[in-house]
Amino acid sequence: MTLTDLLWGLARIGIVLGFILAIVPGLIWIERRVLSWMQDRIGPNRVGPFGLLQPIADGLKLFFKEEIMPLSVDRAIWWLAPAVALFPAFVAAATLPWGPNRQLTPIADIDAGVLYFLAISSLNVYGVVLAGWASNNKYSLLGGLRASAQLISYELGMGLALGAVILVTGSLRMTDMVAAQSGPLWGVVDWIPNWHLFTPWGFVGAIIFLISMTAETNRTPFDLPEAESELIAGYHTEYSSMKFAVFFMGEYASMLIISGILITCFMGGYLPPLNIQPLAMLQEATADLPIAGLVAGIHTVSNWFIAPLWFMLKMFFFFAFFVWLRATLPRLRYDQLMSLGWKALFPLALINLMLAATYIGFGWVPTLIAYVALAFAYLMWVMMRRMNVETRSVTMHDQATPWGGSTQHG
Repeated sequence: MTLTDLLWGLARIGIVLGFILAIVPGLIWIERRVLSWMQDRIGPNRVGPFGLLQPIADGLKLFFKEEIMPLSVDRAIWWLAPAVALFPAFVAAATLPWGPNRQLTPIADIDAGVLYFLAISSLNVYGVVLAGWASNNKYSLLGGLRASAQLISYELGMGLALGAVILVTGSLRMTDMVAAQSGPLWGVVDWIPNWHLFTPWGFVGAIIFLISMTAETNRTPFDLPEAESELIAGYHTEYSSMKFAVFFMGEYASMLIISGILITCFMGGYLPPLNIQPLAMLQEATADLPIAGLVAGIHTVSNWFIAPLWFMLKMFFFFAFFVWLRATLPRLRYDQLMSLGWKALFPLALINLMLAATYIGFGWVPTLIAYVALAFAYLMWVMMRRMNVETRSVTMHDQATPWGGSTQHG
């Protein structure tokens, strides 16, 4: 490695870390304002214009706030847990490409990029578990245990959902994922990119990954490790001051990074939603003219700036989805989350992976036939189950009603 390579590497790290640290206060402000609008409240509007400086004021307040440490905590692990919770959120972004300029992104374009993300994201639960255990508090301990059981439930489905697009792409490298989605849709429609989201296995995988990443970030309706109605504040009950803030920094950073993974694997990454590029067409038209070099340079530089804007726009779309879920859905029961992970997401992701393999081996026609047959079988199963439930409810009502099911005494 030369000195130039080292400097470029440090520049890539600085750009990613700087972006995450700078955007997190803005995300907090956006969430509070949108939630207040959706719930018919005022929201932050005092500190700065439109309350824009409210996250900065909250950060300063937490920085200077007195830190209270219970006497019975495990001091070393109690101090370490917030850092462990924040570390994976930053490190997971290392293989995430947010533009076409390979000097600036990704930090490390390794062959096992998706596998690296799965390995690092699973470390996020360690901070929660260690915080719950070290606090020596029953509610905190239950929050940590919930996080560990929750991880086992959704990680299998999330990994298999990514496995389908890995199988079709033939690579674990994130940049190869983006390149595989740059062609025409299904090889036919030139002006629409061939996003994996527009394929049956990609659409199903994206839905599974979207549900799993909501649980990964402990967001509503899967915020069971910090359920305030059941566990006071869950794993961070005994934390205050900046350590309390660090947990939430890790949560918001994780929302950004995991949204970036979904975008990269299923929605073309930094590619635009349409394959219409006026500058590229102009470059082709002026290929034989003296200004061809100038037009080519403008085209390249514009891609360096426009592509990251597309990437950020897609990320903010999914952040808005997180906020919408928080304002709309109630928290699931713990048994409902476990049932969803093991009985729905995992089998569906496994079947989706098998159908993606069917496409690789036999082509479009058998795959589409298999999807239609499975969808029909699922609808029949749902209808039969509903009929059984209705029959059971009628039978229970008749058994509970005296006089042979009649509600009249005459």
